[in-house]
Amino acid sequence: MKYCKYNIVVSGAAVLTPCCKNIKEISKETGREVARRGHTLITGATSGVPYYAALGCKEAGGYNVGFSPAASEKAHLKVYRLPIAAFDIMIYTGGDYTGRDVLMTKSADGVIIICGRIGTLHEFTTAVESKKPIGVLEGTGGTADRIRGLIKGVYSRYAKTIIFEKDPDILVDRLISVIAKRKKDNTCLIKK
Repeated sequence: MKYCKYNIVVSGAAVLTPCCKNIKEISKETGREVARRGHTLITGATSGVPYYAALGCKEAGGYNVGFSPAASEKAHLKVYRLPIAAFDIMIYTGGDYTGRDVLMTKSADGVIIICGRIGTLHEFTTAVESKKPIGVLEGTGGTADRIRGLIKGVYSRYAKTIIFEKDPDILVDRLISVIAKRKKDNTCLIKK
């Protein structure tokens, strides 16, 4: 048996106004759960949900990668005014937010949606189009609480690739199971 290491994106609102009251702790807990299982956390290197997920990952001794919309550290800090300290590696995409979203999402084995605004919706649709397993943390507000309604009707065929859950621990486990099945990693153990 072996432990498999996957790249898990946490996507969510940089501005927390559409989110639930305890969004900071929920985001941290999700980052911790990814780290506890030995996987790499990937975020868009912004404030809000991605930042708190990165902090949680670090608290649990995990490893995380930030995909910056900026072309350099200087632009990341001065132009975009984004945090840097929580990340083990920063990839400066130079693609602004839209280009960054595509590169970040396509680098993932799976994507978790927490709260969110229009950028999170873009990351979600990129994940759907890229056929990535997606976990949606419902009850967190914003985009996450609207996805179930978005995929009804003509888009219902996408529902098979989307996991809806209210508990970060359970969501991470379920997403990892889907990723392992898709990769045919039947010999992997779930590390906790």
